[in-house]
Amino acid sequence: MVSRPHPDWLRPDWPAPANVHALFTSRAGGCSQAPFDTLNLGDHVGDDPQAVHANRQVLQSVLQAATPGARALFLQQVHGTQVVALRPEVHDGVAADACVSATPGLACTIMVADCLPVLLADTRGRVVAAAHAGWRGLAGQAGEGVIESVFRHFLALSLDGKALNAINNVASDVPESAAGVADVAARTLAWLGPCIGPQAFEVGAEVRAAFCAHDAAAAQCFQALGTDKYLADLAGLARQRLRALGITQIHGNDSTSDWCTVSQPSRFFSHRRDSASLGSSGRMATCIWLG
Repeated sequence: MVSRPHPDWLRPDWPAPANVHALFTSRAGGCSQAPFDTLNLGDHVGDDPQAVHANRQVLQSVLQAATPGARALFLQQVHGTQVVALRPEVHDGVAADACVSATPGLACTIMVADCLPVLLADTRGRVVAAAHAGWRGLAGQAGEGVIESVFRHFLALSLDGKALNAINNVASDVPESAAGVADVAARTLAWLGPCIGPQAFEVGAEVRAAFCAHDAAAAQCFQALGTDKYLADLAGLARQRLRALGITQIHGNDSTSDWCTVSQPSRFFSHRRDSASLGSSGRMATCIWLG
């Protein structure tokens, strides 16, 4: 069984502590046949279930080589803002679009094929998180999207459960707690993985409106194409949301073409590109875990 990441996979280039491990798979290194060739990790896209199982075992073997006993936990992603805290009793298939973990070996795992994967890590190496950020989850409701939601849970673990009252402004010691929230944000690392790039992500006016209604500055991430059509910078929108939370140590996807899933068919799956021409698309995964 494979024990090393395929050379084509990505490893975040960020100053994370030595006990924080993370990776992003490409479409290389598996056994699925076209159009899922080769490392499709999605069990809901029409691929041979045995091939998907074998591909997931490849990923698990890489995690376990780095951290004995580690395992990737796959969510049932629904383009929402639900977050689950990973514990030993949690199994694959939980409906959520983000997860947090303070348990060594339990890998926060997000599948993507154009949507943006967002990883978080505390510089103390105590808490990690991952989020699946398509435009719906990223926008959320009334400014509370998947990034805000996962950071809420990340805070709770980082501050021993004291953060929820602070960020809901209902605690009697809000000033002290708010200072603690700011401290956590300041020592939080974020990594943005590959996603559909701003040169390929065409959206309607309703998408722009969903972001600009919360923050007028979001308009900077949309380029007009014509009447009610825009090109959207998904990674740029995520960076705005992270900075608004006080998270400034942001690495990875800088919205250039090198990070675009659509423009690199030999390396990345793309739902928008592949579904139109091939009928379906595989899924890649990003994992982050404590060793």
